[in-house]
Amino acid sequence: MAAEPSTDQAKNNGQTKDASAAPDTGRASAAPDTDRASAAPDAEQADSTAGSLDSLLAGATAGPVRRFQPDASLARWAIRLASQPGTVARQAVKLTADMTSIALGSSEIAPPRRDRRFADPAWTGNPLLKRTLQMYLALGGTAQDLLADADLDWRDNTRLQFLLTNFIAASAPSNNPALNPAAWKAFIDSGGLSLLRGLRAFTSDMASTPHIPTMVKPDAFTIGQDLAVTPGSVVLRTDVFELIQYKPTTPTVHQFPLLMVPPMINKYYITDLAPGRSMLEFFISQGHQTFVISWRNPDGRARHWDKNTYGEAIVDAMRITREITKTPKLNVIGLCAGGIMTSMVSTHLSATGQLDQLSSLGLGVTLLDMTEAGTTVSLMDKGTAAGSMLASRVRGYMDGKTLAEVFAWLRPDDLIWSYWVNNYLEGKSPPPFDILYWNADTTRMPAALHRNFIEIAMANALTKPGEVSMLGSPVDLSKIDVDSYVVAGIDDHISPWPSAYRATQLLRGNIKFVLSNSGHIAAMVNPPTNPKATYRVGDGHPPDHRDWLAKAETRQGSWWPDYTAWLESRSGGTKQAPKTLGTAKYPPLDPAPGTYILER
Repeated sequence: MAAEPSTDQAKNNGQTKDASAAPDTGRASAAPDTDRASAAPDAEQADSTAGSLDSLLAGATAGPVRRFQPDASLARWAIRLASQPGTVARQAVKLTADMTSIALGSSEIAPPRRDRRFADPAWTGNPLLKRTLQMYLALGGTAQDLLADADLDWRDNTRLQFLLTNFIAASAPSNNPALNPAAWKAFIDSGGLSLLRGLRAFTSDMASTPHIPTMVKPDAFTIGQDLAVTPGSVVLRTDVFELIQYKPTTPTVHQFPLLMVPPMINKYYITDLAPGRSMLEFFISQGHQTFVISWRNPDGRARHWDKNTYGEAIVDAMRITREITKTPKLNVIGLCAGGIMTSMVSTHLSATGQLDQLSSLGLGVTLLDMTEAGTTVSLMDKGTAAGSMLASRVRGYMDGKTLAEVFAWLRPDDLIWSYWVNNYLEGKSPPPFDILYWNADTTRMPAALHRNFIEIAMANALTKPGEVSMLGSPVDLSKIDVDSYVVAGIDDHISPWPSAYRATQLLRGNIKFVLSNSGHIAAMVNPPTNPKATYRVGDGHPPDHRDWLAKAETRQGSWWPDYTAWLESRSGGTKQAPKTLGTAKYPPLDPAPGTYILER
């Protein structure tokens, strides 16, 4: 994510208020804002490890070394710079001037104000540390400038930006135990125990996947007690999913229910975090009969589960939701990869004359068009895709832990090196945070579905009518002629908002596009209690997203109330809230959050 919000440290339940702030730019842009002093997590940090492109990332099974190997893009960068000797000379002169002023002690180069990696007074008071820091910022800034000056195409630029960002992040002097003053203070204050605790934590983390620092302790929360506590019942259980119906909290409810479809690679309780931060809790409080799909965590025996398996599950969940509520229509909202699958199912409903069952379609941080769709897509090529599909086919699934490692390296300052300092150099335990706990509670993706998503991404198939099918029907997104509510995050680097915006050019019907001020996960976990939340809305959907942004109106607050208000006119009026959950045919089986959510 590009934004670095301020953070309120979580208290007993690990809650953190998320907000988005524009990052500082300029020479110090090589050093993104990071709270290393406290290692306090925020919603934007979590954004990088959970993803809408989770199922599309072919490199997830290739291992970390493969992702950092230089390729032809590096050679093209060198060739482009060689053809611009004036640019290189100008940057060299500037760097020389910077280094000279640093050596003389007259340099004013400083990290961004919110970059807490260097918050310790020693970084400015100690002449050696100050010069080391300034040299790091100068060199990193020059490297970033040279990449920008080369004006490469999006794929080369994105690949090299990934490599350069990780190189700069790793080389920060704050990561060096011999230089970091906070590490020395922790060592002295603890009588050397911080070093022992750090070594023990490092050994434990490297002994198992994902091979990255622990971001939250596995016992920080308990599902059903701290998280996913909204009252409800499982009313259907199949081999693939559980359908959970939630208890109304209002005397009347809207006629047409709301079904939420989470991504297949994550557990559903991202929609039901701690009370006050739960999307489900809020939707229910607004009088919406709310259901959610809880996907089963598959193992190798489910290797054959593919897009049709999950598509059929969504169709079944939609049908039974309507049966239980005795309504002809329902509203559906799909998140991340769940939004991709829900869109494909919607085209099947259209092709089979059943689209009238759908009152509205919601899409959250969902990519239907993979054109120039961020780092994960830029790192994908035919060789990587083939190797990834082979690896998951042999195992029977793609492991979510490996994927978590992939996305952590997309924001190394926040999700790797801040915890390197906190856990290893200072010997501290990471603070509790509900989103990061959810992110670490990974699931697996069946090999067949993994293959399907890679093939869709490589061919950008959803933009080509008939290129791919769902349940025997050709997928043509232009056949989805229902009202749609599309949400994106302005700082989302996993599902970049310009790519998400292109859904407005693919779908039919009345479309409302909403741009949240946050990143990938924070755009979804965006409760009205967040005082710094904003979102943008605009009239019309011009082909160029920049034209839309130029005329968009910024509104204070969360998009959640806007969405529930939008749903009201698409929910068939109101009726008395049901006194019981389920029906005689679909009786309550277990209390929410069900059993599949607990499977490891």
